[in-house]
Amino acid sequence: MNLDFPILLAAALVPLIIGFLWYNPKTFGTAWMNAAGLTEEKLKGANMAVIFIMTYIFSVFIAMTLNMVTIHQWGLMSLLAQNPDVNVPGTPTNEELKNLLNLYGDRFRTFKHGALHGFISSLFFALPLIGVNALFDPYWLLGIMLPYYGRHYMSVFACVLII
Repeated sequence: MNLDFPILLAAALVPLIIGFLWYNPKTFGTAWMNAAGLTEEKLKGANMAVIFIMTYIFSVFIAMTLNMVTIHQWGLMSLLAQNPDVNVPGTPTNEELKNLLNLYGDRFRTFKHGALHGFISSLFFALPLIGVNALFDPYWLLGIMLPYYGRHYMSVFACVLII
């Protein structure tokens, strides 16, 4: 199984697009700046190139991880990865892998099944992370409901659901 890098790189743009929409002055950007006590002058001091590049790199990591979570055939690869002959054409292990992928390689590869895994990952991975983080935040209830306080929580949750 190979990673589809053009798709992963495109999927990694989703958090940047969501952030652009979320923090745009026409949506929640002005309210966020007022609640945070920030001004445009203060924000201009940030190194936006580093912020956007690191966001994109981290988003690529998330896309790669979610790819492996939602495609069942990666489990098959992990079972055979210890065998050095798995990638050598003509070996019994390689032929067995080809046969298994020919028989079952397209199972559970629909958008609906991927959305199910996205929901399950959000519910049992992202939501507990948000919950634990919220327990240490004195404004945890506001963090779930308001754009300023909840920007990190909701961004993570939205990215997991969308990717």
